[in-house]
Amino acid sequence: MKICLTCAVEHDDAARSCRICADERQWVPAAGQQWTTLDKLSAAGHRVVVRELEPDMFGVTVEPQVGIGQEAHLVRTPAGNVLWDLTGYVDEDAARRVRELGEVVAIVPSHPHHYGVQVEWSRALGGVPVLVAEADMEWIARQDAVIRPWSGQLDLLPGITVRQLGGHFPGSAVLHWAAGAEGKGVLFSADTIHANPDRKSVAFMRSYPNRIPLSPAVVERVTRTAEEFEFDRLYDNFGKIIDGDARAAVRRSADRHIGWVRGDFDALT
Repeated sequence: MKICLTCAVEHDDAARSCRICADERQWVPAAGQQWTTLDKLSAAGHRVVVRELEPDMFGVTVEPQVGIGQEAHLVRTPAGNVLWDLTGYVDEDAARRVRELGEVVAIVPSHPHHYGVQVEWSRALGGVPVLVAEADMEWIARQDAVIRPWSGQLDLLPGITVRQLGGHFPGSAVLHWAAGAEGKGVLFSADTIHANPDRKSVAFMRSYPNRIPLSPAVVERVTRTAEEFEFDRLYDNFGKIIDGDARAAVRRSADRHIGWVRGDFDALT
């Protein structure tokens, strides 16, 4: 197994290039395709950091940064825990600390950029199933029996729902945690609906680094689907949070995006 140094997604040893990075949503460095391994990352001093973000919810990151530097999230429930999104590094110490928080019953990546070392995470946690959206199965670069497809909606555990919204990727998904935000609901949105630095608006993009927007029709569809859930707080995949009134912020942001792309505000430019 080897890991793309740019996006930190695991690949079979026979892979010559990372298709995820060669896609228009990502990039290949000017120096060309580069690979690493878990052993090399460990030798370089990388470690997994687990920190509590709110009761029964934890952020999982890697220091120093690996790949694009995303933050995964662990949600704890009485019926078991869910690991949402994956980092590009894991070791036994990380697995031990995650296991101490309770049994992980499912691993769910939101989209291909966050597959990370999903098979290695599964093995470190005892063979936990990795649930990948059927629409994005073609992007899996390391096949394994732990990977299982799903589509549409998964009522994963009581109070935990995974919903396919599409947009960024056809299978791009969000996770809704009903008990989060003191019972007001949390949406883990990843790149499907990306929190902005102002902490009061979101973005909808096919590619964030390469600045490719989504169409008004797709943004409206994504937003209407997200509005099936009640949520007051939103966590993206890079540590940004909309800490209140997040559902309304998504709608306001969608209307703004649609207006600008449609040309409603051309007189202001």
